[in-house]
Amino acid sequence: MPLNFTFESARELKYDKDPVLDALLLHFMTENNLEHSIDPVKNASPEQIRFMVALDEDSFYAPCGDWMLHFLLKAKLGKDLAVEYGQQWKLIVRLIREYVREAPLRKRILHLCRHKFQMVLSAPILIPSRLLKRMLTIFLTQSGLDDPYRTLKRQMNRRARNFVGSTFYSRLVNVCPEDRLSCTSINQLRFELDLLEMERLLFLSTCKRFWTEDNPAASLDPDELRESLAPVDFSPLRGLFNPERGPLRILYLPRASGGVLLDLQVVRALLRQGHRVVMALKEGFYFDSPTVWDLESDPILAAEFKDAFFIQNHRASKNELLQATREHRLVVISDGTRERFNPYRTSVTFARAWKESDLVLAKGEAYYRRFINTSHEFTRDVLVFFTDSQGKFRMYCKPKAERVRKFSEEAILAKADGIISQMRRARAAGKTVMFYSAIVGSIPGQVKLAIEVLNTFVAHLRSRLEGTFIINPGEYFEEGMDADDLMFMWERVQRSGLLNVWRFQTDMDIEKSFELMGKKVPPVWAGKDSTYSTGCTKEMNIALSVQKRQPELQIIGPSPEKFLRRREYGVGKYCDASIDQCG
Repeated sequence: MPLNFTFESARELKYDKDPVLDALLLHFMTENNLEHSIDPVKNASPEQIRFMVALDEDSFYAPCGDWMLHFLLKAKLGKDLAVEYGQQWKLIVRLIREYVREAPLRKRILHLCRHKFQMVLSAPILIPSRLLKRMLTIFLTQSGLDDPYRTLKRQMNRRARNFVGSTFYSRLVNVCPEDRLSCTSINQLRFELDLLEMERLLFLSTCKRFWTEDNPAASLDPDELRESLAPVDFSPLRGLFNPERGPLRILYLPRASGGVLLDLQVVRALLRQGHRVVMALKEGFYFDSPTVWDLESDPILAAEFKDAFFIQNHRASKNELLQATREHRLVVISDGTRERFNPYRTSVTFARAWKESDLVLAKGEAYYRRFINTSHEFTRDVLVFFTDSQGKFRMYCKPKAERVRKFSEEAILAKADGIISQMRRARAAGKTVMFYSAIVGSIPGQVKLAIEVLNTFVAHLRSRLEGTFIINPGEYFEEGMDADDLMFMWERVQRSGLLNVWRFQTDMDIEKSFELMGKKVPPVWAGKDSTYSTGCTKEMNIALSVQKRQPELQIIGPSPEKFLRRREYGVGKYCDASIDQCG
């Protein structure tokens, strides 16, 4: 059924307003293989999407521009959409004809892709980039090739390395400014020089000639190149890198092989300024985009990244990621995808890297379309830069949504340390310190009731246990904190060595809470206890770890064996993953 109303921006689309619209949006998501409820293994949860995109609970997000979404939901093949599909088709045809040598195999792959392409044109609801991903998968699986661009990418990296080591590059980057920079202090002068260097490096990192040609300097003049930057508005850099913001955590998204070596020059400048950087590479073949596997096959790339730390875990925890960025100034991860930016398919590690960053630096026109040319807002400041088809350098900044509150590592640690101080005072006063782990979000739609159940029982315990300081997690929640923030905070508290007793919620605790509330136990709560919670499961693992160092710690509640059904808490959400998702 076609969309029965118009919308100016994708932000207007909401779930639970119209069942017909809900069905259409679900149809769109399933046809693009992006719906989490249908395929939770491949697709990110709504909570994980909200790590990156500033969405309300009922908001709808599609990884494409507003104008494209308008045509896709109406299943209308407009001229612009037809051009987009045509560009994807040309890319795949060129790839097949160039890299599949056997005529019968080439013909089979081409015709199979043509069937997919014609089917999409007859009912255009598939995002063009998703169509390309589908056809690329056909090409790779049928041809047996894992990276047909491997040799070409090595060649581009070699050219870029030669350029970076040339005197021409030094003349472009390191020549002193002719005009005297206005400043009132050495610190300001240093900042002005850092900005000037950043402008030049960002520009050079987008010049394809430096890695697609063997001797580009022969036909270029460095002075003219620098002068071409004069009309560019670099003012966003001044605000983003204002020294008053302090050192930043930056997520860097490169674009192409060859160019990634110039991206490393940008990164090294950022590191020298005191910032920390996480660079995200592609998980597998996506034309000339650098992948994590290129580092193993290309000695040039391996040498350039020798000082970087690699996180290979696609589901790295917040603790693991923050520890890596504390100990290593440059961390490299995989974004988990073989396509353009698509939050539904990015890895958990990438989503957490985005969430923990202060700024996202994204190179390439494709990122302009995903980040800037959309009505959706994002949870972090985004700076996109690229050289357009006319050879002009472009830079666009989209500030993070005003309503988004970022809890920094320092703020969360300060909150944890405040709780630890209370525990220390309680121990000094001769009190027993108890932590109470309970279900909070494991039953969908029951968070408020779960907190009421928790608070009621802790109040009951406090009235009965003399000289006991009881930590109730429900009393320390702040608006805007998600499960990642809370689990990170509580783990610091739990490993402080100050706990005497760690009590886990039982079914009898829950029944007592409802009795004290004057209510009967609802069916969805019957038989539930802390073993039903993936958050409590993680906490039981922590409790057992702490008990090894602190044998006198008492653990009260269900036996540890009963917690082993679940692996970890749902990413960024209070509602846990189901058992079959975690097993």
